[in-house]
Amino acid sequence: MADAVVDYDEALTRYDPVMGFEVHVELNTDTKMFCGCATVFGAEPNSHVCPVCLGLPGALPVVNGKAVESAIRLGLALNCGIAEWCRFARKNYFYPDMPKNFQTSQYDEPICFDGYLDVEIPAASGDGTETFRVEIERAHMEEDTGKSLHVGGATGRIQGAEYSLVDFNRAGIPLIEIVTKPIEGAGDRAPEIARAYVATLRDLVKALDISDVKMEQGSVRCDANVSLRPIGTEKLGTRTETKNVNSLRSIERAVRYEISRQAAILDDGGSITQETRHWHEDTGVTTAGRPKSDADDYRYFPEPDLVPVAPAAERVEELRGTLPEPPAQRRKRLQSDWGYSDLEMRDVINAGAIDLIDESVAAGASPAGARKWWTGELARRANAEGKAIDEFNVTPAHVAELDGLVKAGRLNDSMARQVLDGVIDGEGSPTEVADARGLELVKDDGALEAAVDKVIAANEAIAAKVRDGKLNAAGALIGQVMKELKGQADAAKARELILVKLTS
Repeated sequence: MADAVVDYDEALTRYDPVMGFEVHVELNTDTKMFCGCATVFGAEPNSHVCPVCLGLPGALPVVNGKAVESAIRLGLALNCGIAEWCRFARKNYFYPDMPKNFQTSQYDEPICFDGYLDVEIPAASGDGTETFRVEIERAHMEEDTGKSLHVGGATGRIQGAEYSLVDFNRAGIPLIEIVTKPIEGAGDRAPEIARAYVATLRDLVKALDISDVKMEQGSVRCDANVSLRPIGTEKLGTRTETKNVNSLRSIERAVRYEISRQAAILDDGGSITQETRHWHEDTGVTTAGRPKSDADDYRYFPEPDLVPVAPAAERVEELRGTLPEPPAQRRKRLQSDWGYSDLEMRDVINAGAIDLIDESVAAGASPAGARKWWTGELARRANAEGKAIDEFNVTPAHVAELDGLVKAGRLNDSMARQVLDGVIDGEGSPTEVADARGLELVKDDGALEAAVDKVIAANEAIAAKVRDGKLNAAGALIGQVMKELKGQADAAKARELILVKLTS
């Protein structure tokens, strides 16, 4: 039975939402957090395991140095303090995919603490953007768990499954968990801010090159905490934690749904259960998971098999020098360099095409041409096929070459789309595809003029409209010329010639 909900806007007239996020980022190290096993995604189940990540007796962990430096770099980028001395702890709880029955994490001594991340959202006025600051409580290092596979059910969840299998390849993958402080003051924009925060954090992690940030593969996973309190009160309400939300759209929808669901319970005089909840993408609802434990229930204690981590101040400063240009600052610079309007830049950001366009321009494409192909034709195909735009067999160098063929007058847009089809199908580079398919604009002015004369003679009624000053009617004649020359005419030249013959 579905939970009762109230209208979102109505809920916000009585309750103030408070949010918090725990974002887990899988690092792109070659080996796991405490052993030498490979971190390859999609490998055969249980093919990258060893006594350490299986938690076998007598196996001793060793900290991955690159993972520690990745955590420090992320902490610096999040404006955090970096601990001079910190250590790992054992977080004790039983899960089928926890081979040791504890997770090696950090508890009261995280490596990064007290930071913030500024996120941009569209201004309420509709003009420009405004900044919302999200306070970061901590970013700490830990290891991932294994993965349970439930077989035989209709949903892939344990309910209704015939049996379950456990794959320990993921056990021990290095993680950084970024935990926010309670986010207050978001009001009716809470879902929007939730999405913007995770998107901004993901962009920052990608810029640091410490993770592939593929949410669909679990490289970035978000747990969204939501609570409500009556407007005008200070005491925080009881929170729920929606686990492992794996897309930006779902984060926004899950927060919105929880606000509506919790408001219905409170309106009815009920109380919120502190629990984990599961997000269902297909139905757009959350369902109850398990009662949420407080920290005391995990029986944290210092990890006796690992020495403390004490990064030298000099090394921290060296790592600070490796930080990239902040993504928001880079976007503004590129928008200015490329001459894009705010709307054009928003389309580029939404398509996830900033890096692709930047590389295309560096390869010789015009900013306008690069945007046209990546956010136009390729984005359309990606939406139709449920892919990301970088999943096609098209590189920034291909786009620069294709743009060059159009600018040089060899191809028109229609022919260029045919060439793009060939590139996607693996037929070669744009020039190779154009050569193989015989695609090239007719450069013989005599052939073009003959085609124009033939079309005018065959369409006297339309030609008469153009002679009478209805220049838009020339479009129909241009189309006929293109057809006559099998799409290989220069439309601009054809239009110019038609107007000269009919209006001069």
